[in-house]
Amino acid sequence: MAQDASVVRWVVSTAPDLERARALARALVEERLAACVSFQPGLSSVYRWKGAVEEANEVLLVIKTTAERLPELERAFARLHPYEVPELVALEPAHVAAPYLAWLVAEVERQG
Repeated sequence: MAQDASVVRWVVSTAPDLERARALARALVEERLAACVSFQPGLSSVYRWKGAVEEANEVLLVIKTTAERLPELERAFARLHPYEVPELVALEPAHVAAPYLAWLVAEVERQG
């Protein structure tokens, strides 16, 4: 069945370190909430938290999922992520190559 790119969501987030980024990625893929999670260490962030300007080294996460699975992914993030308020920003791509789109959708389909 042909799919439309509008079903895809790229979710951007961060994790405090590589170990937790890897654990989050693995859990989301194992639970079929993401087809793939890419992570890149070496991110530096400056942000305001509880009235103070903070700075931290983090790991960038790019989570590939579908709009349908996004609510469940968000609930899993609340359960699994170590931050009190984890970043979770979902973006809708303008285009997704058909073979990748088909793979992504198949990988996050509910089983059974």
